Amino acid sequence: MERIWTKHYPSGVPANIPALEDDSLVALFDRCLETYRKKTAFSCMGRDVSYGEIDRYSEKFGAYLQSRGMKKGDRFAIMLPNLIQYPIALIGAIRAGLVIVNVNPLYTPREIEHQLKDSGAKGILIAENFLNNLEKANQDLKLDVIISTSIGEFLNPIKGMAVDFVLKNVKRIIPKHNLANVIGMKKALTHGKSYSLQKAAPTLEDMVALQYTGGTTGISKGAILTHKNILSNLKQMDSFWGDTLGEGMETIVTALPMYHIFGFTVNFISTFAIGSHNILIPNARDLDTVIAAFKKYPVSLFTGVNTLFQAMVAHKEFDSSVCKHLKLNCAGGMALQKSVADDWKEKTGTTILQGYGLTESSPATSFNPPKGLVKDGTVGIPLPSCDIKVVNEHDEELEIGEIGELCLSGPHIMKGYYNKPEETANTLRSGWLYTGDIATVDEDGYIKIVDRKKDMILVSGFNVFPNELEDIIVLHPKVAEAAVVGIQDDKSGEVVKAFIVKKEKSLTKEEIIQYCRENMTGYKVPKQIEFRDELPKTNVGKILRRALKE
Repeated sequence: MERIWTKHYPSGVPANIPALEDDSLVALFDRCLETYRKKTAFSCMGRDVSYGEIDRYSEKFGAYLQSRGMKKGDRFAIMLPNLIQYPIALIGAIRAGLVIVNVNPLYTPREIEHQLKDSGAKGILIAENFLNNLEKANQDLKLDVIISTSIGEFLNPIKGMAVDFVLKNVKRIIPKHNLANVIGMKKALTHGKSYSLQKAAPTLEDMVALQYTGGTTGISKGAILTHKNILSNLKQMDSFWGDTLGEGMETIVTALPMYHIFGFTVNFISTFAIGSHNILIPNARDLDTVIAAFKKYPVSLFTGVNTLFQAMVAHKEFDSSVCKHLKLNCAGGMALQKSVADDWKEKTGTTILQGYGLTESSPATSFNPPKGLVKDGTVGIPLPSCDIKVVNEHDEELEIGEIGELCLSGPHIMKGYYNKPEETANTLRSGWLYTGDIATVDEDGYIKIVDRKKDMILVSGFNVFPNELEDIIVLHPKVAEAAVVGIQDDKSGEVVKAFIVKKEKSLTKEEIIQYCRENMTGYKVPKQIEFRDELPKTNVGKILRRALKE
């Protein structure tokens, strides 16, 4: 498709990104850590750390990993909420030449086992809250290095001790475990002081992250993201924002989890690259903490999904007086509802710019421009160096306004799915990423996502795949058949509904919910259960989910 959208680029935005300034994320981190050494890099629960401190901590962390035998290309998993420990570990591991595997800390043992086995992870940093789940998943895992950290370990000493005491002795949410060879993070850093980090020199084509996603179909797969992919996406965003954001001048609140691709690239790495001050929120549901961050700091940049913006505008203490420094709001991960965008604009005086991306595209692909035409209901226009087309079921390119599958091309597109040649071949074809999303493009190049090609369910920005959930539910001894669909929900966009045919009449909805809670992450657990005598099927026996949804 001709790049008709460039006419709506703000002044100075190029059609293509310039040459990359850094030849790897190692070089980018080194440059930023030196340039902004005296600036505050991260704040979390009252603790501030500078770029210089991140430099020292990450160097010792990387040195410790190397001292334990981890070498270039080895996979290192990070299973943390938004804590200061996260950037220390990630930067340290990348400087040591390792490949990052982000793991959702709320995963069940089954999900942890799948991701760590599939990625071949040899080491992990994990919050101590979740060590018991790792133990349950650790029957056949080959983890040479297990580093644990507490929520309070890197807070100011008195507050950190108080936080950990409450979690362990009052709330009692630190379960016991019997894992051997677990070392605390601060002890690992102390050991790391005895070694010198042998800093890696990766190439642009080297893998830097295995970011897990369901892709367009199926169970979770590792998207191979290279140094070039992520650096290119940073340059695309930086070029598109232009002078909207200033180097060393911005403050961002990161409530989105950094283990998710949106928080990982957009909130963390891209803002780190311009010397921003990042306020980390460990629990996005704790809105009082989010509001407190806006009151305490001059927050100029905020990102979120529809549900977060919706909750914020409903909060009694959130208004223009607490967000007077805001100049850029970005929404992604799920459709932004017009009512939410309007309420936000009325309450703050600022516009939420909706965008679009996928794990497979590192992730940002399009945004409504910060200084240009914003079209409600669209995910904006492609970023520099990104090409798009819309095709029909015969892979024929469609005209403007016609509806079909959205395809992407550019330097930010993943290398493929790890150890999944067939799925890679189905998704990456002739230089194009077939997104599985049904879209239309208007005469100005603005993209509107119409539907999803498959039956994927989107719960608060997280992909949920019916096949995976159905496979788990039918393992229940009282279940004969199961089908899962997404139904609309005002709060989270969609929620999961399960249709079940009983094998035993005694089966109850409560039993199913409890079983699912034990085997699935919270957002995957069905919110509605409906028992049926039979499920609609095709003439070859395939369950018709669409019929159930309708």
